[in-house]
Amino acid sequence: MNSVVLDASAILAAIFEEPGGDQVRTIARQATVSAVNHAEVVSYLVRSGRRPEALRDLRSQIGYRIVPFDETQALECGRLQRFTHHLRLSLSDRACLALAILGGHDVLTADRVWTKLQIGVAIRAIR
Repeated sequence: MNSVVLDASAILAAIFEEPGGDQVRTIARQATVSAVNHAEVVSYLVRSGRRPEALRDLRSQIGYRIVPFDETQALECGRLQRFTHHLRLSLSDRACLALAILGGHDVLTADRVWTKLQIGVAIRAIR
């Protein structure tokens, strides 16, 4: 498998030890995550009553690398709207996919609906 970009749903599965989370933990040290998806994970944890600082410890345990969101990714993210609108993918979802496309990486997600996309990258669902 190529290097992997993790979606927020995959990271949350690892954090909460949900089905498929073990797959994420196995490859996470070689994985990248868009800063947008990292923010989504932090937001979810805050809504769940956790302190955002707690994610630092969790991230060091899981071990993925965070990639800043830049103008090139923003343009690709916007371009993807045309191909993902019918599946109602969010901006965060498209940020993950944009990072994968631009870097030639595979994607790992818990959102099975993504596997319907034909956008030039391999998309694997963890469950």
